[in-house]
Parts: sequence; structure tokens; C-alpha cells
Amino acid sequence: HLHGDLFKEVVVPKDSEIVVDRPHELSNSTHDIAFYERELTKAFAEGRRVLRPDGVGTVVFASKTTASWEAILKAVVDAGWIVTGSWPIDTEMESRVSAQGQARLASSVHLVCRPRENPDGSVRTDEIGDWRDVLAELPCRIHDWMPRLAEEGVVGADAIFACLGPALEIYSRYSRVEKTSGEIVTLKEYLEQVWAAVAKEALSLLFAGADTSGFEPDARLTAMWLWTLNAGATADAASQNDGDSDATDDEESSGKAKLKGGFILEYDAARKIAQGLGAHLEDLSHLVEIKGDQARLLPVAERTKHLFGKDEAQTPARGSGKKKPVQGDLFADLKEIEEEVGWGVTGAPKAGETTLDRIHQGMILFAAGRGEALKRFVIEEGSGRDQRFWSLAQALSALYPAQTDEKRWVDGVLARKKSFGF
Repeated sequence: HLHGDLFKEVVVPKDSEIVVDRPHELSNSTHDIAFYERELTKAFAEGRRVLRPDGVGTVVFASKTTASWEAILKAVVDAGWIVTGSWPIDTEMESRVSAQGQARLASSVHLVCRPRENPDGSVRTDEIGDWRDVLAELPCRIHDWMPRLAEEGVVGADAIFACLGPALEIYSRYSRVEKTSGEIVTLKEYLEQVWAAVAKEALSLLFAGADTSGFEPDARLTAMWLWTLNAGATADAASQNDGDSDATDDEESSGKAKLKGGFILEYDAARKIAQGLGAHLEDLSHLVEIKGDQARLLPVAERTKHLFGKDEAQTPARGSGKKKPVQGDLFADLKEIEEEVGWGVTGAPKAGETTLDRIHQGMILFAAGRGEALKRFVIEEGSGRDQRFWSLAQALSALYPAQTDEKRWVDGVLARKKSFGF
């Protein structure tokens, strides 16, 4: 969109619009992504050409795939635009079936841009940014924006993409950004840093007043994963979607293998989030399943055998074709483990290695009606004496979707905190 009376004297309609049809299908066509980046760059360059140097352009875009975002952002920057802001505007129905339990944008993000031009309309090409200065400014910019977005109720995937504008202003104001060695910093490399900065800032908001560095990678990843999905605000997004509808929108009708149940993100988005938090998906196979272009944060019920000493039953990182355990197996699994391990009536299971594992153990004991075992686990095994246990449990309570087993179970554990003497 090229707005108002800011056009140069060219023969184009006022408030004219350049439409890039279905950019989310960039990776599904016979053309490679480089072809689309070149064509998009031409389109955006023409938009910049017809706009006055002091004009404003807006690119309206929504996609949950990071590849699409990177392609269109690269085209905007390469076409000579400075991205000065990004604002999410609600455009999507939260109740649509294809949005439930997945990282759907509730908004279309409006990228606000200005031409990177001289007063005579020529593109500025002589401004070189120092990579160290850009990296130093990035966290401060994200820190200023994230709380503001949170106050407006913009969280999750919407907030991540809404931060792109302010972050990109730092990078796109320059003709190019170089390292000390003279190596040019690509937009892709910069966006990796943006994801990391957003992830760290989001964690500081989720665990206000807590030292997030004290949480293990699986806890940080789980919290950020659920926040990215905006799961806490999606009342009907069930954790176990055994009745998933086959209805999908055009963006996901590629015919690729899909995952069912759990909390699903696009694999590349999950990888970027994990990387930004210092975690690696391949090291968290007991927590995340990857299949095709999707990654699934496992429901707590599917972690029962792993959590209580049956490591050989953990879900593999890549789909192996094995049948997944269903919700009803939780109680049978727990009873079998009780008998084999021998903690039964008077004992308690051994506490897991990480804070998240211990919370999930407590949630499963609550779900299975093992009240005394839960009490011994929290008190005698010492889980409740670790403040991180309660801080993470409180955060998960806010992040898990309402009306899911996870939400009910973690709330059940939290409700017993006082009676356990904590």
C-alpha cells in the first residue's frame, strides 16, 4: 500500500496497491525461493520508486512459516526500504478449526516502511553499519517493545513478528552491515539474532522476578513454546486432539506428513526458538517429536514412561512409525511402573533430573489420584523445596490452554502447595 498524496509525479492511481499473490506458497511452487525473492524485490523496488523519499509504505503480511517471512523481509530490504515499525491488526477468527493448538497468527502484521533514499530519489548505498553496534542495540530495542506489546495483549507468534519492524530498523537503515573482517552480514544471520533476543525477553516477562538462567533448557523451551502458540489465551485448543479435523487452510494443504495432538509448531520456528534459548531439539527427544516440517511438544501423558524410569519407551526425535500411547494409557503405565520399581503405597518415585520433569511427575501423580505419593514426592524427595518448582509450575498454569488436562493437573499440584507446608 502506497499511501495518500506522497506519490511522485507518475501515472499511478492514488492509494494504489501492489499485490503479491499468496506469498505463503513460496516453497510449494516449481520455482525456487530465490526466484520469488527476486520477483518480490522487483515489485517492492517499483513501489519505492513511485513513492516520494519522505513517503510511507505498508506491507501487510501474515504467515506462520519462517521461510515466507525471511523471503518477504529480504525482498523489502533489498528493494531499498527501511522497515520502521510493525503493527499487528486482528484479522483472523480464533475459533476456526485450523487455528486450534497451532502457532496461528491472530493478526496480519503491517510492516511500516520508508524509502532508503536521498532527497533526489536515488537509493542510499554508502552507509555501512558495524555488526557490533547493531548487535548492541538489538536487545535494547526488543526490551522496549515486548512489554508494550504485552500491555496491549499482543503475545505469542503475533508478538514475535510484531518485533520484527523495530528490530529491522536497526539493520535496514544501512546499505549493508559488515563485521570487522569486512564480511557482509546477511538478513538471515541477523534474524537468527532477533529470534534469540525475542526469546530471552519473552522469558523475562514470563518469569518476572525470577532468574531464568536457573531453569534447564527443557523448561525454557516448554515455556517459550507455549507462549509462542499463545496457548494460554486459546480456551478450546485441546492438548490431545484425538478428534482433529481434517480441515486445513490453503497454507497447510501441501500433503506433507503432519503430527497429531500435542502442541505443534513449524519445525524451523521451533528450531530457532530452541537455538535462541541455548537448547537443541535433537537433545530433547523425550520432550519434542519432529516429523516432516512440524515439531510437536509432547503431551505430559505421553511422557509417563520416560518420567518414571522407562527411558526405552521415550518418543524418538524423528517419527519412527511406532504407535503413540493414548491418553488412557497413563494410568496403566503408572501402575505397571509402580509394580516394577516398587515405590507403591509407602514410597515415592525418584525425582526427575530437571525441574520440568519433576513438575510433570507431580502432575501425573495428581492425575492418577496418587495423593500420598505426590505428597511424599514433593516433601520427602525435596521437589517442593526448590523454588524453581513452584515458579515454573505457576508459569505453566498460565501458559497451558484452558480445558486441557495439563492445565487441570498443574493447577491441582499448585493447589496443594500450602497444605504441603510451602
